[in-house]
Amino acid sequence: MTFLIGFTSVFAQVSPDCVNAVPICNNTPINGGTVGYGVDDFNGASISGCISLGSGPIESNSAWYRFKTGERGQLGINIGFDVLEDWDFALYRTDDCSNLGDPVRCNYFDNSDNNIFTGFGEDPTGAENFQYDEYLQVQPGEEYYLFINNFSNNNSGFSIHFSGSIFDEFPNTALDCSIINNLLGPPIAACDGAAVVLDGTTLGATGYEWYLDIGSGYQQLSTETGPTIQANISGMYRVLVVMPSGNNIVSEVQVAYSSSPISNPVGDVTICLDGEVFDFSNKKAEALGNQNPDEFRLSFHRTNSDALLGINPIEYNFIPSETTETIYLRTTSLENPDCFDASESFRINGFDIPQLDFESEVFICNDSPSTTIGQPVPNSNYSYSWDTGQTTSEITVNQQGIYTLFVTHEIDNVSCITERSVRVVFSNPPVISDIEIEYIDDDNIVTIKTNDNDHLEYRIDEGYPQEDPVFQNLLPGRHTVTITDLNGCGTAQEEFVIVGFPKFFTPNGDSFNDVWSVGGIEILENPVISIYDRFGKLIHQMGNTDNSWDGTYNGMPVPATDYWFKLSYLDDQGQNVTAKYVNSHFSIKR
Repeated sequence: MTFLIGFTSVFAQVSPDCVNAVPICNNTPINGGTVGYGVDDFNGASISGCISLGSGPIESNSAWYRFKTGERGQLGINIGFDVLEDWDFALYRTDDCSNLGDPVRCNYFDNSDNNIFTGFGEDPTGAENFQYDEYLQVQPGEEYYLFINNFSNNNSGFSIHFSGSIFDEFPNTALDCSIINNLLGPPIAACDGAAVVLDGTTLGATGYEWYLDIGSGYQQLSTETGPTIQANISGMYRVLVVMPSGNNIVSEVQVAYSSSPISNPVGDVTICLDGEVFDFSNKKAEALGNQNPDEFRLSFHRTNSDALLGINPIEYNFIPSETTETIYLRTTSLENPDCFDASESFRINGFDIPQLDFESEVFICNDSPSTTIGQPVPNSNYSYSWDTGQTTSEITVNQQGIYTLFVTHEIDNVSCITERSVRVVFSNPPVISDIEIEYIDDDNIVTIKTNDNDHLEYRIDEGYPQEDPVFQNLLPGRHTVTITDLNGCGTAQEEFVIVGFPKFFTPNGDSFNDVWSVGGIEILENPVISIYDRFGKLIHQMGNTDNSWDGTYNGMPVPATDYWFKLSYLDDQGQNVTAKYVNSHFSIKR
């Protein structure tokens, strides 16, 4: 596999002398030809490895390059040329032109097979090419000089391509770029229109040559011969600093210009402050205009300084809360964040939506034919509309149901609308239908029954009110339950009595549980207990002084069955009343 470093280029710069060998690092040269040679780099020798003329200097039309390995592995070089031309090469492992030694790879041939490559490694065409030597195994940090020479009458140029496993495994570090002098500094990213001055000033230099590669190879800038130049387009710039010692300096730098974005004017907006997220997408499109959105990023900021610095961007889930707020824009190049425009802004004019605070649930008592619902105090800047068709802030209704009011605040052709519904319910005054008193051992459970168990509050005597109609462990005696309709539709009261009595007794003369009695009536005024059989026949009566029954009627034992009793007493006005809810039963067991 042939590895091309960087991009193929026309390498107009060539050095005929080893001391000024062109460093190779980030691009693979294709040279437009060689013309003569400078000094004799072989000091009059007639042979260097495989290269020999028999007489005269080894060099005729020469080009010298140098490189340094950055990794360990297999290295190959392919030198391409025209089939009618005769090119030779020699590779020297050295860092000193005055001490080249013997080449580690070399080829001198007449190209009788009409090949288009020479080198070492493998011919990239796959041909069996005797002009190829085997791959070279290299270690990191080794320096090499490559000598290429033309012996033919034709001289149209050559190319150098690197190959080998070292470039497959380490494509970015196979060659060590430290051989390129850092005189021009690191790569430069600039914005359109910015002045970039490249400075190659070197103490003692006798001359400067500048080159530019914009993608078609390095071309000399013939008019630039000073220590500095002003770069005005993107490309790779190279300077050759000519030193009196002959140890010239070569330095390269990349200059990349990026398009500077322009923020188009953005119009102000009027919105409702209704808690909704503001959509920035329309403003982004408005600011970018015809510019490619894939090349620029638009951000929004609360202050101009934040926009200029590119800090504290507003999140895209931004919810406006101010009646007036200025938003500042920053349009930034994705290629070069230093290229931006923060000259535009727009204003958000926010308007509060109408606030409605009337009750959402209203109850109408049966004794009231209608009620008024809605917003008591209207705002002259708002318009009102009910789902009934009425257009006032309040309406009077006499039917239960759900009514909805829509209120609109319109400014700058923007309508801020809010709505609120009210549920109208007819409610009846509470009615006590029953009071159930259950006696369990020494405890009692009192359950208040009503015609409507919703929105009611219960209270026994002066106790704490509760929404549960069940009470437990009430003391014997008179009690008053008060029920209040929480919808404001009246109250209901009822008095009841708590007494204690056994569920059965056994009048069999064994002196155990032979009589039946009622406890707690002693606190009542003139209480009377009336006992009935299941046919409603009065069997026995007793009061405070005679509060027991032995299970007989006219001296004769009554049957073992169920019996009922009623309790009467005098109320606070001296009226004889029957306790409504004490109408329980007990049994005789014999």
